[in-house]
Amino acid sequence: MTKNIAEKWSHSHNFYVDSSESERKVNLVFLLTTVTMVVEIVAGSWFGSMALLADGWHMFTHSAAFAVSMFVYWYSRKHRHSSDYSFGTGKVNALGGFASAVALATVSLFMLIESTERLFLPQAISFNEAIVVAIVGFVVNVASVFLLHDDHHHHHGHDHSHGHGHHDHDHDHDHDHDHDHDHDHDHHEHNHAHHDHNLKAAYFHVLADTLTSLLAIIALILGKFYGWLWADAVMGIVGAAVIGKWAWGLMTHSSSMLLDKAAKPHQTAKVARLIEEDGVSVVTDFHYWQLSGKHHAAIVSVATAATLTPDDIKHKVRHHLPCDHITVEINPLPKA
Repeated sequence: MTKNIAEKWSHSHNFYVDSSESERKVNLVFLLTTVTMVVEIVAGSWFGSMALLADGWHMFTHSAAFAVSMFVYWYSRKHRHSSDYSFGTGKVNALGGFASAVALATVSLFMLIESTERLFLPQAISFNEAIVVAIVGFVVNVASVFLLHDDHHHHHGHDHSHGHGHHDHDHDHDHDHDHDHDHDHDHHEHNHAHHDHNLKAAYFHVLADTLTSLLAIIALILGKFYGWLWADAVMGIVGAAVIGKWAWGLMTHSSSMLLDKAAKPHQTAKVARLIEEDGVSVVTDFHYWQLSGKHHAAIVSVATAATLTPDDIKHKVRHHLPCDHITVEINPLPKA
């Protein structure tokens, strides 16, 4: 009997985000980048070209970054049903995105330092060879950008219908408060953005490389035909600044999810006012945060003299906020 009741009211907390299409595209970009890297390193060694060797080893850093992204997708998928994670592995993508953003910021810093040094101490450049390498890199990176772009930031209309019930508990405490807890895991139809930080990080890696290749081509042409050796360093500084800005944006966005930053504070304040409009209810606690790129959770605690039920609270929350997991606590107050 007890077992049947537990099975009826229990539910899964797996908030895994299916990123199979994104994973497939990252795998393709990894393959393209790795093949290009091998060809450049072999050709550079065969022909004695330092420019090809340098770009080949530069490609290696991007292959390593994509390998991290691939690992993140694999780990998230493999452990999505593990009970070790309270709300599934939805945040693993954000963790991978944050790690890649730190790597991207590091690259930006080294670009800035090296470009500044070259601005004051110009070095001889083999323009013809360097232009060819930059064009090859640009073509590969443009192909990678197109492969990743469609899934970089998109929206989902999805319909979840997990048949989970609600469970209410009455607890007697020493403070003579009765608490009704209702934990609900009711996925419903709504449209909201799917933020795949892991894919976004891979996208920014190839976008950054595309930008640096384009700036390098411009700088090399200016240096070859006009003798402007300083253009190479200036373009490097510009590229470093842009890449640094992208990295910072990705770090702040992914860290917000990792640290459970309050989501939609204006909307939660509005919902709290709606709950309190009866004049005898007070929202004592309201937390709303992201569980993954497309899942949200809420905890609402209300002290009231009215005959509110958890379903009343959930209805008001879900009317204004997409929510996949809600915990409601009701503390009854003595009626006047």
